[in-house]
Amino acid sequence: MQTKIKSLQLFHQGKVRDTYIVDEHHFLMITSDRISAFDVIMNQEINEKGKILSHISNFWFKKTSSIIKNHLTQINPEDVVAFDEKELVKNRSVIVKRLKPVPIEAIVRGYLTGSGWKDYQATGRVCDIELPKGIQQAEKLNEPIFTPSTKANVGDHDENISFEVMTKSIGSDLASLIKKTSMDLYKFARDYALQKKIIIADTKFEFGLDNKGDLVLMDEILTPDSSRFWDMEAYQIGTSPHSFDKQYLRDWLELSAWNKKPPPPDLPLEVIQKTIEKYQHVERLLLS
Repeated sequence: MQTKIKSLQLFHQGKVRDTYIVDEHHFLMITSDRISAFDVIMNQEINEKGKILSHISNFWFKKTSSIIKNHLTQINPEDVVAFDEKELVKNRSVIVKRLKPVPIEAIVRGYLTGSGWKDYQATGRVCDIELPKGIQQAEKLNEPIFTPSTKANVGDHDENISFEVMTKSIGSDLASLIKKTSMDLYKFARDYALQKKIIIADTKFEFGLDNKGDLVLMDEILTPDSSRFWDMEAYQIGTSPHSFDKQYLRDWLELSAWNKKPPPPDLPLEVIQKTIEKYQHVERLLLS
């Protein structure tokens, strides 16, 4: 469902976030309670999910501001909407700088799991990166790897691409800067999370360019929607680790008869409840 802000013009509706025009330099970005899997938006929402994602993202944006500047501003979202809309934006919205998005999802993998594990089993490679033989499911890689993908429109599927294809698409200087920045962000967050007994197996970042052409971190960062968070104390190589993210939802969908195309199946109340509990748990651990 679209967030219902009438006082501003809707600019874009993503899978989770709705963006409204504030002025020529700023957007209002609202994080909804929608949840998607396999690039399809589910029929049911996850209550309070948007507030949790906003809380976690804002935490990480501030914590990583010494690595790269981000899209956040100091403007209060409640100051730009009508009086009767203030509750709709409270604790789930930010006013951000208008940027030119880079059409790449910058994915960093520190452990072999998910689609990377499937690709490795089939080819011994992940996004054209050859890996050593004998790596097991969920095993930590010797060094994190950068595996970009295209940024698809809502309803379409992102496509994994090689770094060489990314370079041809956006230029070698920008591609190299995004790769280095993404690796720096992942390593910083990985080390911090380990202190909280959380393994960040992989994550994705999105970037934009400001009016000076400088690279800026945008969208969301290191949330249960964009990352795989594993319980360090329960972690075992060779299995699908206990997670604090939407992998639980993905696993339930994999076991259903769904073909991963719209319309999605309705989610049982138990799946909805367990999903929000995982999001709440990682929020408490990370921000404690």
